[in-house]
Amino acid sequence: MKGLSRRDFVKLSAMGVGAAVVSNGITGCGLVGSSVNVKFLHGVASGDPLQDRIIIWTRVTPEEDADIAVTWEVAEDSNFDSLIHLGSTIVSAKSDYTLKVDVRNLNPGQKYYYRFKSKRSESPIGEMKTLGEGTLDQVKLAVMSCSNYPTGFFNVYAEAAKRTDLDAVLHLGDYIYEYANGGFASDNAAELGREIPADNDVETLSLDDYRKRYALYRTDTDLQFLHQLVPFIVVWDDHEITNDTWKDGAENHNDGEGDFTERKLQALQAYFEWMPIRPASENDEETIYRQFDFGSLVSLYMLDTRIVGRDQQLDYANYTDPTTGAFNAPQFIADVSDQNRTLMGQDQLAWLQQSMAVSNSTWQVLGQQVLMGKMNIPAELLQDPTVVEELVSIQLRLNGGDPTVTPQEQARVLNKIPYNLDAWDGYAYEREVILGTAKSLNKNLVVLAGDTHNAWANNVVDQSGEVVAVEFATSSVTSPGLSEFLGLPNVPEVIQGTEFAYTTLIDGLQYCNISQRGFMVVTFTADKVNSEWVYVDTITSKDYSIDETRGKTLSASIGSNLKIS
Repeated sequence: MKGLSRRDFVKLSAMGVGAAVVSNGITGCGLVGSSVNVKFLHGVASGDPLQDRIIIWTRVTPEEDADIAVTWEVAEDSNFDSLIHLGSTIVSAKSDYTLKVDVRNLNPGQKYYYRFKSKRSESPIGEMKTLGEGTLDQVKLAVMSCSNYPTGFFNVYAEAAKRTDLDAVLHLGDYIYEYANGGFASDNAAELGREIPADNDVETLSLDDYRKRYALYRTDTDLQFLHQLVPFIVVWDDHEITNDTWKDGAENHNDGEGDFTERKLQALQAYFEWMPIRPASENDEETIYRQFDFGSLVSLYMLDTRIVGRDQQLDYANYTDPTTGAFNAPQFIADVSDQNRTLMGQDQLAWLQQSMAVSNSTWQVLGQQVLMGKMNIPAELLQDPTVVEELVSIQLRLNGGDPTVTPQEQARVLNKIPYNLDAWDGYAYEREVILGTAKSLNKNLVVLAGDTHNAWANNVVDQSGEVVAVEFATSSVTSPGLSEFLGLPNVPEVIQGTEFAYTTLIDGLQYCNISQRGFMVVTFTADKVNSEWVYVDTITSKDYSIDETRGKTLSASIGSNLKIS
């Protein structure tokens, strides 16, 4: 098998995957399509905003297969009196009746309105805003990930849509999930009316499967409304293809499921069709890693830590003797720190380093999927979670300078290993390269992460122990968190006690929430970055509220003392 190569992207481009029509202004609208009636069942969306352009998206649902003429309009007002863009094109089954328009010649930092028309049907009116230019007072981003449809309602999207001052929504992946009906975290799906329909109730393997899965998710009115109001900046994670994907395979790609590369390409074709993202071949780009500059305040780098360069994940089972249970620590340390192991790939890493070097923005921000902070826990915990209280007690005594702590007790809490080898902890050398780059350039580095379904805040340290970056990680939209994985009872004292154990035992970890669904609002100003975690109290009812008791806000200031406080 092979990774996602230049040839693969050329193939995607040749297939017209994610092709966008360029709109430079008002043009003629004389295209003739079928007279078939259509509906706009999947709403509208905007994305990939720049200072002078932005992508707008929709999909038409025709009564029968036919070529459909669709018109777009962009205006400076919601009544469309100040019309500045007007054009038409034909959509067909070739693109699953999706349409993307790259609207250009716009003004920086300005709000616009857009809509689509076809025959006698009209889409909802979308709102969008281009990126600002020059000196900005602030940049405000909603950050979210991991939205599994059968698990529950998308109340997190509904709550984010209430924020009227967002510059963009960052979706860090797992926008869809690939599992069959009755799969991952779907125990309440039938009761909630969130089951996968019969025409798509198997694991997604083919282009048609992936298209139908996106179509299902985009019928959700809360997701539609958020897309309608705010531009999205997106990147994929693993479930847009299949669980624990790496460049040449995946944990959830099994015998009998065909060639992995073909599955991956079909999944990415559906992704580019259904997401408001520029095409794979825009400006001869081969990948989706890309940069967004919010004036001179924020340079945002959207990274692909999943497909383009990731080597296969390490597995503790491969270092454990099945007979004796002995762990081969020297070999594990050698492999996890191997300079040839990569999460991003050489090309993407070089691009990031060069981009950071020439950026003059106050903040350098990595929008990516997996945790960068060192999440090392006492090795004993991986084998026996019941000893957590003992270890916390020892750690607290050690922190307090208790002279009675024995060498044996110290070893129990100081002998630590990473708990998640799918994250940056499994690719330690490349992490050090990025941190070293930021440190040598004297950059204010902020890492944004998703993937884990839990909220985290980390002071990210390099191998010398110096804090080089701060990391804010979002909880999930619906996918269950660590509390459910551990089988913890839904008792506040138990859950918060476990969270206290994590922040006590994991160096650099400043905060976590392992039980609730939510999102982050991250605000950048000239001297500070502020992360606000917002949690909904339920995803099993559309009648929800914000859990004010568990919300959290943390900040970090620019300069040599950059760290979360």
